[in-house]
Amino acid sequence: MNASASSSLNGTPLCYSINSPPFNYHPTIASANFSIIFGTLGVASNLIAFIVLIKSFRRTQSRSRSFFLIFLGGLVITDFMGLLVTASIVISFHVTHFNWRELDPHCHFCNFMGMSMVFYGLCPLLLGAAMAVERFIGINRPFARSTSMPKTRTISMVLMVWLIAGCITLLPLMGIGSYHMQMPGSWCFFNISADGTDLAFSLLFSLVGLISITVSFLLNTVSVVTLIKVCCGQDRTQRRRDHEIEMMVQLILIMVIASICWCPLLIYILMSAVTADPVNAEIVLFYIRMATCNQIFDPWIYIMCQVSKLRSLLHKLCSPEVASRSGTYCYGYASPPGTRSWTRGYTSCFAGQFLGESTPASTGPGAPS
Repeated sequence: MNASASSSLNGTPLCYSINSPPFNYHPTIASANFSIIFGTLGVASNLIAFIVLIKSFRRTQSRSRSFFLIFLGGLVITDFMGLLVTASIVISFHVTHFNWRELDPHCHFCNFMGMSMVFYGLCPLLLGAAMAVERFIGINRPFARSTSMPKTRTISMVLMVWLIAGCITLLPLMGIGSYHMQMPGSWCFFNISADGTDLAFSLLFSLVGLISITVSFLLNTVSVVTLIKVCCGQDRTQRRRDHEIEMMVQLILIMVIASICWCPLLIYILMSAVTADPVNAEIVLFYIRMATCNQIFDPWIYIMCQVSKLRSLLHKLCSPEVASRSGTYCYGYASPPGTRSWTRGYTSCFAGQFLGESTPASTGPGAPS
């Protein structure tokens, strides 16, 4: 069905030409509770994650980690705003059961929600690909990246991702695709169709998302292989990669969650547009809910990472004797400083169980007795 032609014939606004309210609304506890619980949980989780990232950014001294935290901050802001905007509209509908035709006779509100769904859907996928590119360069070309990529350029990359997603969301307003009311009448999205410009936008949305996930998978795989070679190779004592391993673990989890949550919807849109099969509204709604879970699960990756660090720190503080016994202590001298035979530049190491005995550092002049 050509929605624009039908709309022009009967005077119905374009966004209501396929599904025209008011609908015979049958309130279900599941729909209302899903929107309220998931919306509240997602907004709160992203807010906590944003606070955690700010504290981490202030503490970090690693240049590569500061780049990564900037991307994570952009991802958290995107997820937070996406849930705040879309969930507030859906929850308002479930609470008030307002009539879209009366509230929004010219489709401005419906177009805004459709744009929000597309924008906040594509941004996490594009940011995941950008983070994979940044980590790929940081691990495989660390010296080139450290000398040529200031923090402002990282911020520019985040802004560029937002700009690209924003330009895509404007295409239906320019005639490439169209935003429509979706069943059960609580949300708006672009028309998934194999006809005309709707086909072009359906293909664009699905392909951009799938290509972003594919790029993330390929680059992350290469980065992990390189990191394993570095950590297990002969130079593992010269190049400390603890923070890079931590960042790669977070990035892999982000990629896996995004793939699980988004691939069903993206593949369904692609197949529906290519095969011209009729779109099942219930399937689309279920896949949209799966995609929404991505914005809820993402922040818990950063939160749980910080919780594990906090537990490790508390364990060290509460059990200093255990930590000192199991450690290995190194000094930059071959013999006690203050003597004529000590040599600078040589590292002397011994086990931590001798901590209570006389150490090279405690035998020199001025050492506390």
